[in-house]
Amino acid sequence: MMHFGHANALRQARAMGDYLVVGVHSDAEVEQNKGPCVMKEEERYAAVAGCKWVDEVVRDAPYVTTMEMLDTYDIDFVVHGDDITTAADGSDCYQLVKDAGRYRECRRTVGVSTTELVGRMLLLTRDHHIRGSRSVRSPIQGVDAAAVADFSQGIPAGALTGIAHYLSTSKKIVQFSSGREPAPGDRVVYVDGAFDLFHTGHIEFLRRARELGDYLLVGVHDDQTVNAVKGSSFPVMNLQERVLGVLQCRYVDEVVIGAPYSVTKDVLEDVYHVDAVAHGASDQPLDIDGKDPYALPKERGIYHEVDHPGLNLTTSAIINRIIDNRHVYIERQARKAKKAVCEAEAEQREKEVRAALHI
Repeated sequence: MMHFGHANALRQARAMGDYLVVGVHSDAEVEQNKGPCVMKEEERYAAVAGCKWVDEVVRDAPYVTTMEMLDTYDIDFVVHGDDITTAADGSDCYQLVKDAGRYRECRRTVGVSTTELVGRMLLLTRDHHIRGSRSVRSPIQGVDAAAVADFSQGIPAGALTGIAHYLSTSKKIVQFSSGREPAPGDRVVYVDGAFDLFHTGHIEFLRRARELGDYLLVGVHDDQTVNAVKGSSFPVMNLQERVLGVLQCRYVDEVVIGAPYSVTKDVLEDVYHVDAVAHGASDQPLDIDGKDPYALPKERGIYHEVDHPGLNLTTSAIINRIIDNRHVYIERQARKAKKAVCEAEAEQREKEVRAALHI
């Protein structure tokens, strides 16, 4: 599952060289070495290709990186986070390239992981939200309430992660931002949404919206707004996390953090002069006051509906994948927790060896 932690690793890796090749494992490889996938391999290939720091994607990359693969794609060195990743047999996936001196490390993003996000979906918690005044309870939109009413009951202790509170900084937002302003005469397109669990449906929508103009401005709603409209535990990711997910997308130029749910005159005129407003060709929930959130751009004749093949992939659909395979993912979490202990021990041993050798 692609998230902003992966994007941050790709950002750091791209800064170490001139051309970034990213290998993405097949579903079969991931299931053999880690457990069931949340996102299908075609979705993961597209998600990585949508990251602005990626130059090339290698499909069906081997789980254990070999020298043959590096030579095939004319790769000088491999970059991975500063944590050990092991294969199904317990071996270090990058030991071969480490031994060959063709390995570098980047800093892992603390507070986010696929395991953490799956844990949130299993628990359906709101503990990760950034609190504010606008919060009401309502059924989860697009998810069967009966299926999740007692969803966290009977889950074995330790099978899930604790809820991490990722804290972003202005530096991180700057690192992810394009820093580009609209040029004179550029046609500015505005879109908005929750962009929760940023996925290929979002990416394809943003790509097509970007084609309506020259500069894409994206409004990301705050946690309380999303929760008030969609209900229960939505959003799965908090505002800071969702903003970073949007900023890493190659089709996005700028983000409005905490954008209002209804498109206002301020949105259309105060940030930049907006020439077009786009929304996906799907049902749009009304604002909590019962009004159409796109009434103003429709009145001005600048509203566009964007149809795309990824409309069926939604945040609710991803959560339903977890719900429908509840026990499989609970077992996955338990295996990941056990594996994490082994990887931490291996990482400590490697640090001790490096210290002894003064590396």
